[in-house]
Amino acid sequence: MRGQEGVASMIRKIVDDLKRAPDSGNGVLLTLPAKVPKQAYRPAQSNIPDDKQVRVFLKKVVADHVRTAGAVPPLTMDELREHAAAVLRTAKLDSKYREYAAILVSNEAWRDTLARIPYDRRLLLLPKCLRVEERCPAPFDEFGLLCKECGLCSIQDLSVEAERLGYAVLVAEGSAIVRQMIETGKIEAVVGVSCINVLEKCFPHMEAAAVPGMAIPLLQDDCVNTTVDLDWVWDLIHLTADDKTYRLDLDGLKSEVQSWFHKEALAELMGEPSEETPAIAQGWLAKAGKRWRPYLATCTYMALQSHRQEAAPQATPELKKLAVAIECFHKASLIHDDIEDGDLERYGSPTLHAEVGVPVALNVGDFLLGEGYRLISELSIDPAVQVEMLRLASDGHLTLSRGQGLELCWARSPKPLSSLQVLDIFRKKTAPAFEVALRLGACLGGADEETHSVLRQYSQSLGIAYQVRDDLEDYNGSGDSNDLEALRPSLILAIAHKRALQGREKDLIGSLLRMDCRYSQVSAEVQRILSERGVTEKAEDLLEAYKEEAVRSLRFLSNPTLKGLLRRVVGKIFGEQFIEGYCSEFEARNVASRAAGTQPAARSH
Repeated sequence: MRGQEGVASMIRKIVDDLKRAPDSGNGVLLTLPAKVPKQAYRPAQSNIPDDKQVRVFLKKVVADHVRTAGAVPPLTMDELREHAAAVLRTAKLDSKYREYAAILVSNEAWRDTLARIPYDRRLLLLPKCLRVEERCPAPFDEFGLLCKECGLCSIQDLSVEAERLGYAVLVAEGSAIVRQMIETGKIEAVVGVSCINVLEKCFPHMEAAAVPGMAIPLLQDDCVNTTVDLDWVWDLIHLTADDKTYRLDLDGLKSEVQSWFHKEALAELMGEPSEETPAIAQGWLAKAGKRWRPYLATCTYMALQSHRQEAAPQATPELKKLAVAIECFHKASLIHDDIEDGDLERYGSPTLHAEVGVPVALNVGDFLLGEGYRLISELSIDPAVQVEMLRLASDGHLTLSRGQGLELCWARSPKPLSSLQVLDIFRKKTAPAFEVALRLGACLGGADEETHSVLRQYSQSLGIAYQVRDDLEDYNGSGDSNDLEALRPSLILAIAHKRALQGREKDLIGSLLRMDCRYSQVSAEVQRILSERGVTEKAEDLLEAYKEEAVRSLRFLSNPTLKGLLRRVVGKIFGEQFIEGYCSEFEARNVASRAAGTQPAARSH
């Protein structure tokens, strides 16, 4: 294990550096995040649901069942099978998933017990098949793999983070090593990743010793390109009783935030509109929207309150007023953006300026900005906190305007931009809105300066990732607009220009970026270049890297509830997706020890 004093010293230094760093967009040089190891999707074996959404649904059904049925660990194998059968009936899923469901039941039954066990009394057990065998430089000893932290697979990230928390970590396979560790009595809980076959062999030993154990099953048993729900592994490693996030219903909270923007709720909060301008403004606020920014502020406030009290926190009138103020800022920026970009559709219907005209729309946008500041100024809170909130909102407004200005001024004299230049525009245009939302919620919740420092870095990475995702959605046709056709600064085109071959390809992308031609005129050739030069794959790599950078920034938060919540917010914003594994391994020496009849996963082509 790493020296805990050295790790603590490193954390203090990084937090101090964060505190000294200027806000995003004010002279801080943007650097690309570390690349996240990536693997191709392959189907799960036949006794595990292949669809990630189904696995997430089943996990929720299991949690509800364990809570209502009062499943108390340690459960015998017969009890687990009975509970698993009941869960599958409730979920209306095939009985072939019984073993997988039984593992989820066991996990949920042990959750609260394991959460109370200190990290330094836990063992993290990882399988060797997460490595890239043909490139892995790590040697083996009698305890398993000795990771060289080369960055090729997920083993390094999982091991380093677990050791930082205090875990003992082993990268090994088989039930024998687990049994030996249990019999020493030096650990109080086992957290692991393994195939269903190995987990079934380990279970009798753990049941007999009544050792709390939770494990995330590999989605294949054959050690060839095995994959795992990696986000579940990260959540499990960080599980602690100090994190009260799990008692917050994040989906229910999202619905509650949405209800604050019904016309009646807005009129009650902002006042019944007596003129056309406030009426149009409230109607625009009530229009469809994802409400991510008020949701982020609400989540941050709730997490901070949840950490301080035993009772589940409730939304206060002040919180609702703040959430609406934040959405006022956002909806005002959309009105102005749509006018500046010439967009005629949003949310599947005409933009506000297309509906009421540019002059009225501009005025409504200005009105909403004023309403946002008015609502914050009317909060019944400490005046010093109120002043800080107004400063944060104004700083965010200024930075966002700088970012939008970079884009608009570029459009006057367009030319090729590098990826870093485009990402810097994203940082200034999108990240400030996330930072304002998170930090205003943190101010209302009484956060300390360390929390604000982390939120700055988290917001920057989250905002860039959000805009990269928008670029990808625009490209594949699922977004609200098409930056290639409208020719706005696009990460896709920046990567394409860099990767295009000298000559005709680079000239074509360059002429498109200089507006010498329209995308619709050369779309077939551009599509070919994007495909053959791996452009979208590179953009997807950057998306994953910025998401990971956002999550990694949270390790320096001292509030475990807020840390846990913001980890989950990344998943909420970007959606549940297949978690892609990190290896292509087949260890011949392990074949003989595998049970006959293990279901191999089909190879992907």
